[in-house]
Amino acid sequence: MFGHVITAMVTPFSDTGHVDYDEALRLANHLIDHGSDSLVLCGTTGEAPTLTHDEEIKLFNCIIKGVNGRAKILAGTGSNCTRTAIEMTKKAASLGADGTLQVTPYYNKPSQDGIKRHIEAIATATPLPIMLYNIPSRTGTAIQPSTIATLAELDTVVCLKEASGSTALFKEIKAVVPDGFDLYSGDDGLTIDFLRAGALGVVSVASHLAGNKIQAMIRAFHQGNTKIATSISDVLLPLFDILFITSNPSPIKYALMLKGFNVGVPRLPLIELSRDEKEKIKSLLTMLPLKTYLDIP
Repeated sequence: MFGHVITAMVTPFSDTGHVDYDEALRLANHLIDHGSDSLVLCGTTGEAPTLTHDEEIKLFNCIIKGVNGRAKILAGTGSNCTRTAIEMTKKAASLGADGTLQVTPYYNKPSQDGIKRHIEAIATATPLPIMLYNIPSRTGTAIQPSTIATLAELDTVVCLKEASGSTALFKEIKAVVPDGFDLYSGDDGLTIDFLRAGALGVVSVASHLAGNKIQAMIRAFHQGNTKIATSISDVLLPLFDILFITSNPSPIKYALMLKGFNVGVPRLPLIELSRDEKEKIKSLLTMLPLKTYLDIP
């Protein structure tokens, strides 16, 4: 439904810290032109925790209208408040979103039954296809494989972004979900391992810079050219690693600034990179053979 490469898009900010909607649309169109099948708006990389609901709604509207069907748009409308998640998902649906990203409720630390009932309530309230988002390092609670399998039986729960960082857990999930339920790596660096374990693709940060090559890697793998896919992954691994030298999205925002996108710095409590971190990223982006794999000159 959402393709092989889904970019978790950054939210550009102006020098005054306001959302730059024009730059967001410019970036979205660039990503679509360079390998992205779908875009996630207002996810972790999009700094959802520091966006207001009004900003999120305006961003959904701007990008959905602006890309005009050239890619699928998943609206990050998850919340640790079920009522808020339902209200925001309904709004995204009314604006024409193609799907919604639903993160495990954070801070509350719900039980597995609580997670199940949370997602069921959202699925009942709106027809939007749901991508579950399992990222326990940020939420404090993991969705267990058995819970994912139960939720996958719902008609509108169609896929999972698995960002636990565990290939073993991914294999457990793959073993219990039904055929046709799409699994995505939530970590660029684990994409090739997850593909071997049955993933369809990746929800990527690095695709801001190397979307075409990530797309080529995944297509090669699914076509049986595993040697080519592995060689592309090996070349891109330093990029995957350096984009997480500190909390996402600070590194990718700086990298995009180097490449001519005025995405600004993150909002507090995230901060701009240190001088040493900037030098590491700048050095890597000029390194061969990696430079030849980047989509931006």
